[in-house]
Amino acid sequence: MTDTTIERARSTARGDGSHAPRPRHLPLDEINAAVALHVRALRAGRGWSLDELSGRSGVSKGMLVQIEGSRTNPSVGTLARIADAFGVTVARLLQPAADRTVHLSEMDDAPVLWRGGRGGTGRLLRGLNDPDFVELWDWRFAPQERYEAEELLPGTRCMVHVLVGQIAVTVDGVDHPVHVGQTLDFRADRAHTYRNVLDSPARLVMIVAMPPGDFDRRRGSLIAQR
Repeated sequence: MTDTTIERARSTARGDGSHAPRPRHLPLDEINAAVALHVRALRAGRGWSLDELSGRSGVSKGMLVQIEGSRTNPSVGTLARIADAFGVTVARLLQPAADRTVHLSEMDDAPVLWRGGRGGTGRLLRGLNDPDFVELWDWRFAPQERYEAEELLPGTRCMVHVLVGQIAVTVDGVDHPVHVGQTLDFRADRAHTYRNVLDSPARLVMIVAMPPGDFDRRRGSLIAQR
C-alpha cells in the first residue's frame, strides 16, 4: 500500500509497517497482479486517464503506473484511496478470481493489511460490493497497542465487537470503552483511534459499511452511482 499502514478502514493509517505482508497461501506477486488487473479494468471501464484517477484518489501518477504494472506492493492506505475513487472496497481490488454464489475463505488466506509495532495485526477477512459495500475485519492488539485511523468515506459506519480483552475506541475526542461481548457502532467518517487498554492481548471483529459511489478527493465529495 505507499503511505503508512491501514484502513479502509479504508483511509491512511498511521501504523508502523508501510507494506502489506504476504498472506500465507497467496504469493505476493499474485496479489499485486490481481490489484493491477482490477485497477486497469476499473479505470478503463470508466474511461479515466491515469491523471484523472490520480486526481480523484490523491495517489501519484507514478505510483499508479507502478501499481498497474504490478511492480510495487502498495500500502493499504494507497489501496483505500484508489478503492474510494472507484467506489469499491479494498477487498474488490485484492480479489484474485471472479465472485461465486458461495465463497468460503480461510483465515490464513486473508491478507494482513496492518501490523502494529508490538505485534498486533489487522486482517481483511472478506469484502462485498453488492448490494452495499461491506468489509469484515479481524483485529488483534498486543498489550497497550493502538491504531490511529483517519476519517473514512462520508457516511461510513463501523461496528466493533470485542472477542478478547478490552478496547477503547476514541471518536470525536471521546473514549468509548468496549468490553468482551460488547458491540460498538459509530460513524467512521472522522478520525478515530483503537487502543488496547489492558496489559494482555485484545481481539475484535469489525464490520465497515460504506455508502456506494465514487469518491473524488479533489472535491471531498461522494458521487452517487447511477
